[in-house]
Amino acid sequence: MFFNQELRVCLAALVLAGCSSNHALTRADQTSGSGAAPQAAAATSATATASPDVTATEAATASQPDTAATTPSTEPARPLTTADLNPNAPRRYTVKRGDTLWGISSMYLRDPWLWPEIWYVNPQVANPHLIYPGDVLVLAYQSNGQPQVRLEEGGAARLEPRLRSSALDGAIPIIPYSAIAAFLSRPAILSTSDIQGAPHVLAFRNEHQVAGEGEEAYIRGLAAPQGTRFTVLHVGMTLHDPDTGRTLGYQGIYAATAVVSRPGDPAKVLLLESARETLRGDCLFAEAGAHPLTFVPRAPTTRIRGRIISAVEQDMTDDVHVLGQYDIVAINRGTRQGVEPGTVLAVDQRGAVTADWGAAGYNSWGASDTFSKHVRLPSERAGTLIVFKTYEDMSFALIVGASDTMHVGDIVHNP
Repeated sequence: MFFNQELRVCLAALVLAGCSSNHALTRADQTSGSGAAPQAAAATSATATASPDVTATEAATASQPDTAATTPSTEPARPLTTADLNPNAPRRYTVKRGDTLWGISSMYLRDPWLWPEIWYVNPQVANPHLIYPGDVLVLAYQSNGQPQVRLEEGGAARLEPRLRSSALDGAIPIIPYSAIAAFLSRPAILSTSDIQGAPHVLAFRNEHQVAGEGEEAYIRGLAAPQGTRFTVLHVGMTLHDPDTGRTLGYQGIYAATAVVSRPGDPAKVLLLESARETLRGDCLFAEAGAHPLTFVPRAPTTRIRGRIISAVEQDMTDDVHVLGQYDIVAINRGTRQGVEPGTVLAVDQRGAVTADWGAAGYNSWGASDTFSKHVRLPSERAGTLIVFKTYEDMSFALIVGASDTMHVGDIVHNP
């Protein structure tokens, strides 16, 4: 139901920013291009056409391992060359239902966050900033050899938007919307003042200690008319900045939706759409509608280095549980540090600490970790994430690429 709104991909301003000489992007593994490269790449990719039964996201996941360098660089922006293209980039591709902008970007580019620099916005095409199922994209080259992805042919969803048979015919999302849609409409970080001022669950009918879907609860401090909907959140882990020790907030864990059945103090509510048991003391917040994703993937314009501080769906802040593709995580960097929705960051496995027993064969008998010198191993690239919701000093992100397992405490930085 979250696809009832069009997911608008605001590319215009970002494309202009990508073309500006002042737009500094950080990228890894850049090599200088040459004028002769486009012809070679064109010949190579002329036979590369996307399978008609595979979406761009599936193709990108299968053909492009997450192998970018672990050391962030801050080289000045330059025009894209064929060296920036994915070797398997197709000359033509028809957009399919189920595609995402991240998947299409990964199919064409080694670094998907450079999409604003390769996408050609045609002012003569209706809705040039949106990509729809049925659109035909073509890889072309400018006179200076710079690659571009253009709209060659618009699909039926673009030409006759009023005749769309379902919401799935809308513009494709940036990332898999189903993975974060519910998360976008609910508070995720709660401050102390949020918790202290919120209505809370006082008790349940029939003296129950917990409640689930279809059961009734009594709420203190709730002034709302009958039929008003609220989100019930359990106050979860305290989120600390591992670098400073400062408390960033409290994780809000969705429990259920509450509908007021009888106003008063206490008010009576009916619990619906339960995701977990509702407990006494859980807080109620006004229900918000789902928000469209109005950003595109891009590298940060400032140097970012932070940590994963929580695995959201697992409600875990330890480093034991394994994270993978499409897991939602919290990081300890936000708008104050230059992070915004659409920011793409690399994830490195934090190097383990190991005991150094010395050279092999030299006094190694009876060696003990307790009395040995300890050394932290280098960090290793493990994945990529894209930020979709920001706060002042922290953000939530979706892991969109994984070449190895990740954990809470792993390092995030410029790709």
